[in-house]
Amino acid sequence: MAVLDILTYPDSRLKQISRPIKVIDEALQQFISDLEETMLAGPTSAGIAAPQVGRFERLVIIDVSFKPNIPNHGRLVLINPEIISHEGSVVGREGCLSVPDFTGNVSRFERIHLKASDRAGKTQDYDMLGYEARAVQHELDHLDGLLFLDRLVSRRNSLFRRKVHNQVDLPKQ
Repeated sequence: MAVLDILTYPDSRLKQISRPIKVIDEALQQFISDLEETMLAGPTSAGIAAPQVGRFERLVIIDVSFKPNIPNHGRLVLINPEIISHEGSVVGREGCLSVPDFTGNVSRFERIHLKASDRAGKTQDYDMLGYEARAVQHELDHLDGLLFLDRLVSRRNSLFRRKVHNQVDLPKQ
């Protein structure tokens, strides 16, 4: 396994839209292992998406089980994930491995119904809520070339330096 380099803002490749995965083969399995290793090697993270390491395929890994007392499905490998339905809306603070110096307030669906293939290629359905639903939506945005910076509640009042949470202006692209 290998720890892969994370693309960071303002790298223009982060704006690229990812293509669906058509074949689940040994090469993809190796990449999934490398992506998991990369996620575990960095700062604590709820997920990682293939585009964050420069591979533009519709693949994310989610694991919010490190948060106590929240409903979750454990570590999930989601291939070609798609939100089928959603409800509610809630604002919450988000950070990102690809935007290491900032966090921001983003509005997300409170509940989602998700369909995706698992690592073995079997189609699965998931009902997710709260933090897990937020994490999935965040990672799915990467597949569509979006960062949480693109979804800030307010470009003026919703971006903060990581850790100290000082309000800052959004960097110009």
